[in-house]
Amino acid sequence: MSQSDPHAGQATGPRKPCADEEIPLLITRMSAEDDADLDAVVALEAASFTNPWPREMLARELEQPTAARVYVLRLPDVPVAAFCSCWVIGDELHVNTIAVDPVRRRQGLGLALMEAVLAQVAAEGVSRATLEVRRSNRPALRLYERLGFEVAGQRKKYYSHPEEDALILWRRTVDPGLGEGSAGRP
Repeated sequence: MSQSDPHAGQATGPRKPCADEEIPLLITRMSAEDDADLDAVVALEAASFTNPWPREMLARELEQPTAARVYVLRLPDVPVAAFCSCWVIGDELHVNTIAVDPVRRRQGLGLALMEAVLAQVAAEGVSRATLEVRRSNRPALRLYERLGFEVAGQRKKYYSHPEEDALILWRRTVDPGLGEGSAGRP
């Protein structure tokens, strides 16, 4: 049974330009009733990963709004240009997935999305964040480093298709007052 979430569907931050361009973007939290958004997230997941989550799994995540969340980044002409699936458990954020539309990568959308998600959960009392990333995913590692995440360990053979180790990253503090380049650092 789906629980009502007062924050679902609400913007997590103001519309702001993306990277150096003047493209307004909006980041909102999905609800279980957002079928069109769910379809767009499923398509983006399939375009981005070799072992994508199926629609049913993503739908089940949305039915647990106290812990599981999906944030979407919207552009004026694109209902879902990027998304972040995550869990909030106690004072921790666990980022499960972040994906940006392949034709819109390297435009600052992933950074903008992650900054908004971190600010939102920090406002709710989250104090630290973690995620796993493929060891070979250099663009993602650069993004996470920019956001203040640091490698804290690894999980052997965590990924399949192809099989690969995961690096475990942590951001020890989630402070919305810190900007890009200094995020999470004292």
